[in-house]
Amino acid sequence: MHWHKYEKIWLIFGAVSLVLFLSIVGVTAFSHGHTPAGGMDTIDPEKVHEIAPFDNPGVRQIDEDTYEVAIISMAFGYTPSKIEVPAGKEIIFTLTSTDVVHSFTIDDTKVNMMAVPGRITHKSYTFKEPGSYLVLCNEYCGAGHHFMQAEIEVYEP
Repeated sequence: MHWHKYEKIWLIFGAVSLVLFLSIVGVTAFSHGHTPAGGMDTIDPEKVHEIAPFDNPGVRQIDEDTYEVAIISMAFGYTPSKIEVPAGKEIIFTLTSTDVVHSFTIDDTKVNMMAVPGRITHKSYTFKEPGSYLVLCNEYCGAGHHFMQAEIEVYEP
């Protein structure tokens, strides 16, 4: 098979571009601490209310600069539905579901978590500004889905 000069040039250019692109994405992802998902915690969806930290959902302080918020997603609501956390502190959201797949999306932030029955999901976030943040479910979960929301009140410490 005979390859034209321009075909060879474009094949080499394409292969080099692909290798360069994948190398840049790989190096930047791992240098910023991005790793593949794994190590998900599991939980019995029927015993969520009996297992810590979901036996007492809400905010608890871990140390001076870190707080954990345990949240349970269920049909058309979150427990707790009102959350108060300080600005400028690391907030670790710990989330699960008791019934079907839900999401936990905090409006105007980069927090978007899936709540899957039998799984515990964690996400860390630091609110820079005080204010009121709306939490919505982006996964259709039934007839009352549009009522599913919560509120996070971020206060100045």
